[in-house]
Amino acid sequence: MSALSGKIAVITGATGGIGRSIALALAQEGVNLLLLGRERSRSEELFRLVATRYPGLITDFLAVDLADVAATRRVCQTILRDHTGIDLLIHCAGHIVPGDYASARLEDFDAQYFINVRAPFLLTRELLPAIRDRKGQVVFVNSSAAQQKAKAGMAAYAASKYALTALADSLRDEVNRDGVRVISIYPGRTATTMQEQIHKMEGKPYRPTVLLQTEDVAESVLNALKASPSAEITDISIRPFQKG
Repeated sequence: MSALSGKIAVITGATGGIGRSIALALAQEGVNLLLLGRERSRSEELFRLVATRYPGLITDFLAVDLADVAATRRVCQTILRDHTGIDLLIHCAGHIVPGDYASARLEDFDAQYFINVRAPFLLTRELLPAIRDRKGQVVFVNSSAAQQKAKAGMAAYAASKYALTALADSLRDEVNRDGVRVISIYPGRTATTMQEQIHKMEGKPYRPTVLLQTEDVAESVLNALKASPSAEITDISIRPFQKG
């Protein structure tokens, strides 16, 4: 039996891309899933797949716009009301709007900040007592942009990802004493719909087979979550093996 079997995971951004692969990897380990997102319809295919492959698991979807503070607080209250504890909180939701200084809109800056920084902060703060009670783990799916010099046209996105690193590092320093582990993972270019859009914006051909696969990232996260209680994996950098 897996060390994660029977645990409860709250996952944002689980209806596609890296989040979906992490959700499936956790389900294979016997983890019950609470998925947060805006559209229930996008979760239906994932629900059917989990129910078919892993009958008996609890899988639920809670509709929420993570840019809406009041709605996010309400969904956290629902989680805390219905579940005695949270073992895993995994932040996968992300938003990107490339744009240079001359043309970037403040609304796009705010949208990236709200989803990439403020929402993870608020969710973690609201659910932290339940995570502490279970000596749980928090995962921030970040980006290789947070480990590189910020590029032209990516100021707002890079700034939000730098800020996400600061949130994770500060949280780790605060909750390690309570037995809570905090993991940041920094994937390079990964074969997702978002990456396809970025390639299009850059005028580059999109070749998903030479990029990281979402399953690669999920495997790395899973291995970190299953680390020995005497060990802590804090930061994971993962890049496509093929360059160019």
